[in-house]
Amino acid sequence: MINEFISMNGYGIFVWSSFLITFLACGIFYYKTRKTLKKYEKEFAKEIEELSIEQKKTVLENSKIASKVLSSYNKTI
Repeated sequence: MINEFISMNGYGIFVWSSFLITFLACGIFYYKTRKTLKKYEKEFAKEIEELSIEQKKTVLENSKIASKVLSSYNKTI
């Protein structure tokens, strides 16, 4: 029964290779997107660190995203 499921009447090689290619492509896209996001988070954190104390306080009070990015960035350091 398992062999029939895997072979799928002779089409199994095409079906399973399609699944493999799809999962590999999704994995590569996920990795590249995550890497790019981390790069932008580092650049954003560096820009925030260069601000004066008053400007930094204003940005963090007005932007939920900035505070989340900086809190997650500080955890990964």
